[in-house]
Amino acid sequence: MPMTILISAVIQLRGVDLVVMIRPVLSDLWPQYGLTIFTPRLELRLPRGEELAALAHLAGKGVHRAEERPFLTPWTDGGPENRARSVLQGHWSQLAGWSVAAWQLGLGVFHHGQPLGVVTLRARDFLVVREVATSSWLGIEHQGKGYGTEARVGLLTLAFDHLDARVARTEVFQDNHASQGVSRKLGYEHDGVSVDARGDEALVSDRLRLTRQKWTQQNRHPVRVDGITACRPMFGL
Repeated sequence: MPMTILISAVIQLRGVDLVVMIRPVLSDLWPQYGLTIFTPRLELRLPRGEELAALAHLAGKGVHRAEERPFLTPWTDGGPENRARSVLQGHWSQLAGWSVAAWQLGLGVFHHGQPLGVVTLRARDFLVVREVATSSWLGIEHQGKGYGTEARVGLLTLAFDHLDARVARTEVFQDNHASQGVSRKLGYEHDGVSVDARGDEALVSDRLRLTRQKWTQQNRHPVRVDGITACRPMFGL
């Protein structure tokens, strides 16, 4: 049987001491689990238990067409089970490796409780450089509906409006027209190129950069961020 840990607390009611059993929650120890970003249609939050399994299964079914290679990650290599397990490993690795100096926040994207994909905000030496980077994937059946743009706006709201980032960056293959379109729509500007090796192939990506100034000039749908106060020490703020 699973073990439940209970903490007792004593409160006084009309002069009588009462022992109250308090059930601790995961966010007490890892406050990122209490962080939720609400956009008009979506919730972005750390997945738990079966939600993580559902996201992994979604990735296993595919995040792009077989004839395309829009990501450096080889999503079409191996079978669905291997792809699903890579999502689990990546999620656990991000949590285990968290530090103020280098962190990655991978949030599940949910629409009325249904998992759609994952968006990630990451930074290194954030307290000095005040720059973040973003990446994302959506299950193939959820693409083309504006969810990717909406989820990115949620992440950027967290970065600029609550973590005080100065710059957000992303890197996109030059032939990944969907992601290029999202970035341009949100005000990113060209900031050079990068070259990565995929096997024996050299792949060129556009480096794109969004400044706080450009961000504040945009009209956007409202976004609400809950639970950020408890998370601030985890970001070194």
